[in-house]
Amino acid sequence: MKFVFKLAPVAVALIACSAHAADIKIGVTEALTGGAAQYGNNIRNGFVLAADEINAAGGINGNQIKLIVEDEQTKKEEAINAFKKLIFQDKVLMVFGPTLSNSALSAQPLAQAAKVVAFGTSNTVDGITDPGDYIFRDSVTESAVIPVTVKTAKAKLGLKKVAVMYANNDAFSKGGYDIFKKALADDHIATTDTETFSTGDVDFKAQLTKIKSTNPDAIVLSALIAEGGPIVAQARQLGINVPIIGGNGMNSPKLFTLAPGAASDNLWVGSPWSLSNDSPENTKFVAAYKAKFNANPDQFSAQAYDGMYIAAAAMKKVHFTGNLAKDRADLRNALATVKWTGATGPFKFVQVKNKAGKMAGYDADQTPIISVTKGGQYTIVK
Repeated sequence: MKFVFKLAPVAVALIACSAHAADIKIGVTEALTGGAAQYGNNIRNGFVLAADEINAAGGINGNQIKLIVEDEQTKKEEAINAFKKLIFQDKVLMVFGPTLSNSALSAQPLAQAAKVVAFGTSNTVDGITDPGDYIFRDSVTESAVIPVTVKTAKAKLGLKKVAVMYANNDAFSKGGYDIFKKALADDHIATTDTETFSTGDVDFKAQLTKIKSTNPDAIVLSALIAEGGPIVAQARQLGINVPIIGGNGMNSPKLFTLAPGAASDNLWVGSPWSLSNDSPENTKFVAAYKAKFNANPDQFSAQAYDGMYIAAAAMKKVHFTGNLAKDRADLRNALATVKWTGATGPFKFVQVKNKAGKMAGYDADQTPIISVTKGGQYTIVK
């Protein structure tokens, strides 16, 4: 399924009056349907909002951004197909996405082989940028955020023992569990029980009943919101009212629908972004997002919004020649140097080494914010 957004009608007028104005085609591969659609659609919204604003302000040195959006349906094989189409058929300058780390691990190496920038805005598993120097992300890794979340929760809550739950068939959730496990050990927090589940499961009462019998001070949960929200709700139904500590998959307003009312209170998460951050850049973003989509943004729409502006800052440094291979390479070189302050705060890239010790792609260098839910919102922990 393909969605094409020809943004900012003013582009037509610009092309008519200038021989030099043209569309810059940017690929977007996100999960607009399937299990990760609650993330993918908000991510698409963030890209659309930013691209509309950039085009309305004159575009990229007079050229207009044209988003070509593909639905990867929360399926690795569809993400691969979308990357192939965008890179080789549509001949885009660069590709954003896919939504989940599972799909990124499968699809983004294709971009590296083709020497096309692949820019993830929601992938947090370690190793995403290992394929090489055309792979970028502005999503802060779980290995950078989770230890801070655990340390903060321990200091504020006095944690001594926790129970753990995670999805054992999903790269994001399994990777988050591994990082949680190390962080808990480093902070000398004992584990009373470890329970697993699979993505797509809907009944978690058996695991939660076992956890309740161990009387933990908190539950550590590595999950996507589709399963994480019901886990929170079912825990409260069973009378488990201890804090729940989640990874960034739990940083979604969808929680308040899946675990309504007080059931969603006392969830602790870390992220570079918070709705309640009152910085000028975030205040502007939140207001613009609400005006366009009649809803609050989330972490993933904020990272997509900033990602588009980061890419635009790099594109403005490139002298486009029409030689696609050269333009793609020049964009890669420019992107690595961008520093930006946006909805998620001050940002820059840092080049990392892969498992073989060789210089690879570019991760985000940002400071996480720890938030806790109360009354249907995420509030920054002071």
